[in-house]
Amino acid sequence: MENGKRTSVIYLDHSASTPTDPSVIEAMLPHFHENYGNSSAMHAFGRRAEGAVEEARERVAAIFNCKPREILFTSGGTESDNLAIRGTALSENWPRGALLLTTPIEHEAVLETLRQLSQRGDQELQLLPLDSAGMLSAADFAAACDERAVFASVIYASNEIGTIQPIPELATLARERGCVFHTDAVQAAGQLSLDVQALNVDLMSIAAHKFYGPKGVGALYCNEAISLQAHVTGGAHEAGRRAGTLNTPGIVGLAAALELAEERREIHNRHLMALRDRLIEGILHEVPAARLSGHPAARLPSHASFTFAGVDAQTLLMHLDLKGIAASSGSACKTGEAEPSPVLLSLGIAAERAKSGLRLTVGRHTTIAEIDRTIRALREIVAPRLPAGIQA
Repeated sequence: MENGKRTSVIYLDHSASTPTDPSVIEAMLPHFHENYGNSSAMHAFGRRAEGAVEEARERVAAIFNCKPREILFTSGGTESDNLAIRGTALSENWPRGALLLTTPIEHEAVLETLRQLSQRGDQELQLLPLDSAGMLSAADFAAACDERAVFASVIYASNEIGTIQPIPELATLARERGCVFHTDAVQAAGQLSLDVQALNVDLMSIAAHKFYGPKGVGALYCNEAISLQAHVTGGAHEAGRRAGTLNTPGIVGLAAALELAEERREIHNRHLMALRDRLIEGILHEVPAARLSGHPAARLPSHASFTFAGVDAQTLLMHLDLKGIAASSGSACKTGEAEPSPVLLSLGIAAERAKSGLRLTVGRHTTIAEIDRTIRALREIVAPRLPAGIQA
């Protein structure tokens, strides 16, 4: 409610999930009720489903600038990350003492998988240092990527702070040293280039629901020179690299959504950046003690992230929700008490402020009026909670 009137809900959590585009749903529908065969079956129904999957594989490969056989379909970004890491580990049988490199701002699908493997396989996991904006320098990566390094995973664009990493430079350094390089491009897909030749990566993960496609489907690029063993057994799907019946409707939807995002990327990005910049400028100007987190320039077109004084993220999210605004944070809530975001702590942000991390991510249908209403709402929430000595 605002001024006694019911207002529409504002959705500013597009980094968590996007609405499926109607044209994508239309492309998927026949594969639920007409072309419903198992793509592994030998009969006509199966062959039609297989044809739809392989056509989608070719369409994704064209955007990735790779060979169709280098595209594997999965259940989403988490599985793609796990398959990239575990599949390489199983295939390469990493030696004891080998070095695994990553950053402290990765998605848990990368961090937890590497931690688990390093603990069970006696490898050394090294978290690379970042600057205060969450940027990894090529010099620091090169210094860490020595002869012991066998695998590196660096997120293309941070889901929490939006910072974009210099992936082509980092991947080239890794390749020169014989270190397999993976990037989690789940947040980047739809907004940044996915040309794997230009990025020079060995492995790359995406998920359809981040670019107006369906949930529950993703893809993994795996360079044909990389040996990848299935981490889930039970069938010879995806050339023996991933077991499980393929999600034909989801795969068709992923390809349709990715093509649409790529065709209109420049137009959409101009819209997103204009709204993002208005949001950042407005909050920094209007909301007392607000600070931008992440890189001020090298950040996703859709992404704005902040910390505040005197208020934790759980309080912010609750009051925003009451005002009809959907947002998210990187902080956790344990036993009723807010915990600081590990990502923000890794950037040197004090623990109390790291409890207040807020992510606001705009979308294709976000309006200027919604941005302005969000700025006003945040001021109303934060100003009364300012610590003594800070002026509203």
